[in-house]
Amino acid sequence: MRALMLDFQPRRRASAFGWSLLLVGLLVGAVGLWTHLQLDAQEQQAHGRLRQAEGQLHGDSESTVGLSPAESREQAARMAEMRRISAQLRRPWERLFAMLEALPRDQVALLSLTPDARKGQVRITAEAKDLEAMLEFHRQLESSAELSDVSLLNHEVDAKSAEHPVQFNLQASWEVGDAHP
Repeated sequence: MRALMLDFQPRRRASAFGWSLLLVGLLVGAVGLWTHLQLDAQEQQAHGRLRQAEGQLHGDSESTVGLSPAESREQAARMAEMRRISAQLRRPWERLFAMLEALPRDQVALLSLTPDARKGQVRITAEAKDLEAMLEFHRQLESSAELSDVSLLNHEVDAKSAEHPVQFNLQASWEVGDAHP
């Protein structure tokens, strides 16, 4: 008798479709991995730029190492402008306005107020009914706690008007005791 050869599960040969499907899967995985690595590198660069910007904002000297001289000058100019604006914002505006509003102004009208935070000065343009009212306003500003060294820059009597009002400019030092440098 002859031996029986029973083959219940025939061996399958790999088809071209199977191999191409495997190849496409590997290709998609490689592209996904490459994209992930690229995004990770970009994220690391962004974090580095953020750390450098934070260092520049806080004034760290090591953050300016990679800058050219022109970029360093531009950055220094921007920082000086930010410091100037910050100093002006820290001024006690409420106290100055409250002091000016508390002064009796029936004889004097304020026309403009021009502060210079960098110099710590304020320029006041006003109009008085007469010279005596102008001098009294000057004395009141000089005796205030907020202003010192009040000086008259110029004055002009309006001879065309019947009342002869006096337009004048004063400059004063704006003392700030509690502002932080």
